[in-house]
Amino acid sequence: MADRITVIGWDGTPLTEAAAAALAAATLVAGAPYQLKALPVPAGAERIALGSIQLAARRIAEHRGAAVVIAEGDPGFFGVVRTLRRPEYGLELEVLPAVSSVAAAFARAGMPWEDAQVVSAHGGRLRRAANICRAHPKVAVLTAAGAGPSELALMLHGVHRTFVVCEALGTPDEDVTVLTSDRVADHIWRDPSVVLVIGGSSAGGPGGGPRSGGAAGEAAGWLAGRPVGYPGPDRGWALPTDTYTGTGRAPGASDTLPAHVRALVLARLGARPGDLVWSVGAGSGALAVEAARFGAAVVAVEADRSACARLAVNARRYGVEVETVHGHGPDVLGELPEPDAAVVETGGPDVVRAVLSRRPERIVAVARTLAEAEEVRRTIADAGYRADGALLQSAPLLAPAGAPGTPPGGDAHGLRLGVGDPGTFLLWGEQKA
Repeated sequence: MADRITVIGWDGTPLTEAAAAALAAATLVAGAPYQLKALPVPAGAERIALGSIQLAARRIAEHRGAAVVIAEGDPGFFGVVRTLRRPEYGLELEVLPAVSSVAAAFARAGMPWEDAQVVSAHGGRLRRAANICRAHPKVAVLTAAGAGPSELALMLHGVHRTFVVCEALGTPDEDVTVLTSDRVADHIWRDPSVVLVIGGSSAGGPGGGPRSGGAAGEAAGWLAGRPVGYPGPDRGWALPTDTYTGTGRAPGASDTLPAHVRALVLARLGARPGDLVWSVGAGSGALAVEAARFGAAVVAVEADRSACARLAVNARRYGVEVETVHGHGPDVLGELPEPDAAVVETGGPDVVRAVLSRRPERIVAVARTLAEAEEVRRTIADAGYRADGALLQSAPLLAPAGAPGTPPGGDAHGLRLGVGDPGTFLLWGEQKA
């Protein structure tokens, strides 16, 4: 192993005294070609152009002498330090960071970023990075060859965002371009770059930050990022039905599933950041909003225009992004991006079959009758999924009869059961390994 290994973060500014001294004493220097050309690498030092960090790490482990690895900005932030620290290489590092490329990008844009999500599109993760951009109003994306601004914009087709594309940060060729997402794919960009993706209903004006108050606003100013499942104005999930705006498609009829049913649906969906969830027949959007509160990107399909409007109100209340598509399930699903999970709240076997044709990892469906439940279960199983289901029923606990003024819950010894609901048939499926 090298006698000393120093990882230097370089942002284009003059090296610190410690970094300059480490570089001057190096007998092996690894870095990008432009870095090796721009910095004063000792004439006798072995040079390694960083393509594969794994190959460079193995060579450094074999080297005898002082090794320096040059990285962009802060090498411990989505940088080479993670790879170099793997146990199989046995390397002990001294890290001398500079300003991270993400911090530099937000600085160039003149925006705060403690409330931003930061994702990497490296390693085939472009689709998941795009889903984070769907779900959050302020995201920094570290791009890669084949997963750059143009590809990201195409993944977000139909979702309006502002792109701040930062190329060659800290170099004489630095360039910062601001475009709407529909124009990004028309340009040729250099790789890699940092892209700030800004916008959405919960972005707060020109600064791109969350509005004051609400879920995102409460997080800003004291806690970095936007935590998964941040509670917003109401803690928890599977909230009471009356928490959501809207009374249903017909007068007096609720289009929101009971809380205990939503709890099981959310558990079976397993929504997480980077996932895209379809909610088909979404009604006023209780399930769609709660899936979004777990950090997933959500597309809600609903045929009733008034329900779509109520869904938008509920999404704004909880400070989440939910893309609403007006239309009937089978008619519009072909235009939607690929789902990781899906819930069919209304529509029956035909809609379930259409959703399954897009091969989500997980699906949950609501059936109205036992016969429909059996057909849905068979449809899920025939598609090659592990299928299961349950009939969910509940009854409220009431205070003792004839006890005016009794607080909710009443006497533990005098509780009685209220009239139960007729039950909900819930079916679910998961792709076989």
